[in-house]
This record gives sequence, structure tokens and C-alpha cells, in this order.
Amino acid sequence: MFFFLIIGCSSAKRRIQKSTQKVFESAFYDNQFTGFLVVNSKNKDTLLNFNGKKYFTPASNTKIFTLFTALQLLPDSIPALKYIQKNDTLYVQGTGDPTFLHSYFEQNKTVDFLKGSDDVALYLNNFQEEKLGPGWAWDDYHFYYQPEIGAFPIYGNVTTIHNSDNGNVIPSYFKDSVVQIDYRVNRELERNQFYFSPTRKDTVEIPFRTNQILTKDLLQSALKKTVSVTQNMPMGVKNILYGIPSDTVLRRMMYESDNFLAEQLLLLGSSTLSDTLSSAISRNYILENQLADLKQPPRWVYGSGLSRYNLFTPESIVAVLSKMYTDIPQRRLFSYFPSGGTTGTLEDWFAGNPNPYIYAKSGSLGNVYCLSGYLLTKSGKTLIFSFMNNHFRQSSSEVKQQMERILEHIRDTY
Repeated sequence: MFFFLIIGCSSAKRRIQKSTQKVFESAFYDNQFTGFLVVNSKNKDTLLNFNGKKYFTPASNTKIFTLFTALQLLPDSIPALKYIQKNDTLYVQGTGDPTFLHSYFEQNKTVDFLKGSDDVALYLNNFQEEKLGPGWAWDDYHFYYQPEIGAFPIYGNVTTIHNSDNGNVIPSYFKDSVVQIDYRVNRELERNQFYFSPTRKDTVEIPFRTNQILTKDLLQSALKKTVSVTQNMPMGVKNILYGIPSDTVLRRMMYESDNFLAEQLLLLGSSTLSDTLSSAISRNYILENQLADLKQPPRWVYGSGLSRYNLFTPESIVAVLSKMYTDIPQRRLFSYFPSGGTTGTLEDWFAGNPNPYIYAKSGSLGNVYCLSGYLLTKSGKTLIFSFMNNHFRQSSSEVKQQMERILEHIRDTY
């Protein structure tokens, strides 16, 4: 029986390789760059390998590395802030926690903790990054997906505007800074003046320009008491206040492909290694330790995938997915990834019949679409794959349709 099983798998493997090779040699793929690696999770056998060692722009597939880093560095609950109590003053240092007063996370622990002290001094000089990452598109500054990053983000560093009778603005601090007109941008480039058409029926999130004084003012408004900014933290051992479960943040980052959460999670990771907040600290630590065995080390400049400076190979992405598959129970691992036809960014694509067969992270930029994760075959096998498409001129929908046909064929055949 075992002999016939091996023969059957080998025959299916050859059929899949032959049919997929034929597709990649078709005119559709003539003028684009494609990489596709598929590995059996159980025996690490390579089913398909097209350009697996080549570097691609990964877009939000970068978040797979960010997820891996967060799982390695973060405890079960988010480190919300570090603090030292000296006499009557509570000295607070940001950790990069992205959830503070964020509209998508229900939590009041940090607010209640800070309200419990009469004198709060905020230290913000531990942030050692630029507020916008290298290679980010400068003209996307006013779109929801590109907020500034920092040590002590508040409200997700965005202004949320609802179309209602009273012109609901969160935080209300910016209510008088919203101009009710239809304008070509949502915000002025260098200042916090926002534009919101009175005919809009949706809710819009607009990044605001951050600085230390604004952070202090927003915190004062939230706490309803005076807060000071200090240029020095007292000497001594810092305590850590823990917030919401880390998995809650990781799942939203992956499901919604939330760039802000991805960037801040790397800063959070650095807070567990150092008092200095820098995504480079997290990235370098992981690459030099847990990922030191990658055969093609990535060029990894930030956590979200917004930058085209990022370069990853399908082989490196599959290696990280394999490490997580080995270390994390499947049910929990798959819960981080959108499922095809069901959740998150894959809700409208790669649907199973009747159950999901794809658990993966998508990544898209102009002329880029990548998908990496786990594929469940009808025969009960779990495959680990990375499918990367760069430099295409067709619509991304056409690219996804081609990918869907290939992935379904593998599902049904192997």
C-alpha cells in the first residue's frame, strides 16, 4: 500500500509540474516576473519551484516576517508602557504600543493607570526612527494606510471623521481643524488641517502630523488633567504595564493588512530588547538569531511592506512559514492568516468548496501581487507556498484569477 501511495504522489507531482510549467510559459507571463515555491509541510519535499531563489518586492507579504518577529519577541500581552514612580511623579516611557485609544481595540487599562497618578511626566526621546519609513510614497501621506509611527501613538495617529449632524471627529481636539469641503487631498502636507466633503456617506481616517507637544496635548485631553513632557527618565529599574492580548493585535494586523500595526509591532519588539525604540533593532536581532539560517537574507527595511526597498525570495518566505508551522499549533497558526473566500483581505478570493483551503497573507502594490501561506489539499496534505508576481501590467484581478486556477489544480490533484 505504501509503495502505491508513493507512486501516486510522484505521478501527481509530475502532472502538477508539467501543467504549471505550461501556464508559466504562456503569453500571460511573458512580460512579468513570477516566483512560485510549494513545499510539503510534512516531509519538506519541493513540489514546485519557479524562481524560488530570486528576490521580489513582497508588498505586505513582509508582514509574515513581522508576525514571526512579534511571536518571538512579545509576551502574551502587549507591553503598554514603561514607568518609574519617583516621589509624587509618574515618569512614563512609550513602548510603541499602537493600541492606546485606538478605535479598533477595547481597552481602558492604560488610561485608568495614568489617571491614577496626579503628576504624569511623559518621556518621548527613546524613539530612534523617522516618522515615515524609507521608500514610502510621499504623496500617500494623507491616506489612512500610512500614519506616522512613534514611541507613544495615540488614536492610531489618525483623525477619524464621521458624517453626522454634529460632525463627529475623533479626537475632538481636531474638530475645529476640519474644513467641510470637497478637496483633492484629505489633509495639508505639513499641518493638521483636514478636509472632509459634507456629501460623504462613509467614515474617513486621516493621519495627523505628530510631535511631542501634540502628543502631550492629546494625552491631557484624554486624561482630563495636566501632563508634562520630560527630557530625561530617572535612573532605576523600569516597571512595565501590560495591556491587551498580543494575539488580538497580530490578528488584526494580518487580517486587515494594517500597516500602522505592523510598523509599531517592530518598535514594540525592540522595547523588549532595549530602551531604544527602533524597528532595526528587532529586524537585526531576528535576522542574526532565529533567521540566521536563511539562504537568501532579505533586504528588510520596515515592517509593513509599504516600501519597495524590501526584497524577499519565495524560499525565504517559505522558510519562515515553515518555522511557524513547526513551532505553533496549526489551529492557532491558521487563526493569524486570512482564509480564502472567508476573512480579511482574502474574503473575495481563493474560496474553498465548501471549506477554506487557503490560509495566507496577500501583498499588493502597483504592479505587485503576492500571496504566501498554507494550502490544504483534498487528499489531506498541508502545503506551504509563496506565489510572488512583480512588474505585471494587467489588472491585479487577472493575476489573481490565474493564481486561483493554479492553486485549485494543486488542491485537487496532489
